[in-house]
Amino acid sequence: MLQFRPLLASDQATLWHWLHVALWDPPPAKLRPVSVLDSAEVRIYAESWGKSTDVGVVAVINGVDAGACWVRLIKGGDGLAYVDDQTPQLGIALDAEYQRRGHGRPMMLATLQAARDVGYTQVSLTVHPQNPAAQMYESCGFARQGVREGFILMLAKIA
Repeated sequence: MLQFRPLLASDQATLWHWLHVALWDPPPAKLRPVSVLDSAEVRIYAESWGKSTDVGVVAVINGVDAGACWVRLIKGGDGLAYVDDQTPQLGIALDAEYQRRGHGRPMMLATLQAARDVGYTQVSLTVHPQNPAAQMYESCGFARQGVREGFILMLAKIA
């Protein structure tokens, strides 16, 4: 059974894991080295989780925390999916054993609703052009805005 709970500051260690999983590269590539999380341009998506502008949900499947979807407002032009200082950037990850089972879409929709509930009007993300999840993102309301550093920039209006 799929349920959701808020992504909390106490989830910080697991959020680092999910951020690592979220850094998708096309097959046959494996996960990037964990050291990628030391990079400032990656850390901004998870470091010190629990700020007043952070919103996220954890997918709990049969009692197990299986993944998370989160949005973070990153100001000043930072982040690959930066649009403006009012638009949070989204990250999403499911552990491998829970992928391709229909859990991503409801998790993303729950996150977008949580973002709407706190007053966000749109959310951005980037996705590798070969990532099949791009179709799921479109089914959740994201529209392609262009290409940035080889990744597709997508935006969802949620107001």
